[in-house]
Amino acid sequence: MFTAQELSRYSRHLTLSEFGLEGQRRLKNARVLLVGAGGLGSPVGLYLAAAGVGTIGIVDADVVEDSNLQRQVLFTTADIGQPKANQAAVHLQQLNPHITVHSHHTPLNRHNAMTLIANYDLVVDGSDNFPTRYLVNDACVLLDKPYVYGSIYQFEGQASVFHHADGPCYRCLFPEPPTPGQMPSCSEAGVLGVLPAMIATIQTTETIKLITGIGQTLSGRLLQYHALDMRFDELTLSRDPLCPICGDQPVMTELIDYEAFCGIQPTVPLISATELATLLENTPDIQLIDVREPYEREICQIRNSRLIPLDKLVDHYDELVGNRMIVCICKSGSRSATATRQLQAAGCAQVYSLEGGILAWMQQVDPTLTHY
Repeated sequence: MFTAQELSRYSRHLTLSEFGLEGQRRLKNARVLLVGAGGLGSPVGLYLAAAGVGTIGIVDADVVEDSNLQRQVLFTTADIGQPKANQAAVHLQQLNPHITVHSHHTPLNRHNAMTLIANYDLVVDGSDNFPTRYLVNDACVLLDKPYVYGSIYQFEGQASVFHHADGPCYRCLFPEPPTPGQMPSCSEAGVLGVLPAMIATIQTTETIKLITGIGQTLSGRLLQYHALDMRFDELTLSRDPLCPICGDQPVMTELIDYEAFCGIQPTVPLISATELATLLENTPDIQLIDVREPYEREICQIRNSRLIPLDKLVDHYDELVGNRMIVCICKSGSRSATATRQLQAAGCAQVYSLEGGILAWMQQVDPTLTHY
């Protein structure tokens, strides 16, 4: 079952009496789907591959960017611009040629989640948004798969195991998502580069325990980590008998529209970077409103734009409402979409969000700007 090379590679596992050959055999036969190959997914993937998990799937629709390399340790500078899922598979296969790695360069959504997850024994979530977390949770419950959860924010992180051993699911802990914009993404709020490694190591440990059957998992517990004062807290969780998907009388039998569930509004009017550049040559009267934070603007900015941070926008409605065309700008397009909706509601007739944000402007119009 194991080659001489494998026995040598995994020898430190084999000498653990609680683990041994049987534990390693279970790892080799296991199939784990990793949702996201970013800050959490990178170290999880590395350690699962090193441990000898036989089949690893990676689903991620993004490409590697320079700003990823501060924490996404699976990638190198040479990977910039390449699909994360594909490059992750290459590196993990190089790390351990005795395993199989499948790359799924596609967004995980309600149309493909059931098919993808059905092919694996459990899911490790390395996503960074609420729609995906609810999607993964619901698919895992419907397919009866454990869900290894982790999340990070600035200097703090948390981890747990959902839908395992009659324990709670993600909806039991978070019945309702936060309102849109309440929790900014890592690109907006920042994250300590080493923080994902701590949470990812916990997730990987839980995954190995689930596969091998050793130890006690985090099912029914939420582990919270505070990096600045190096402190761990633990909360006890219980399954909610009224939970709509894992409760005693579940009412959810299929996946839903998770963007709508999380309150993400329909698409706002967008303008591409190239379209805006062309318009600015002929229509200099366009108002460019930069809704990022001041520290971001110090790094890079679009010429002739005006800084009004998103949380201050309401104070400027009166002066912005009019017939002039307005284009809202942020880093990647999320905050500018929120600003566009707000200005539309305030009465602005021609307001657009810069599609892809200033990152798209760098790629399509002005590559001399500093990437962050």
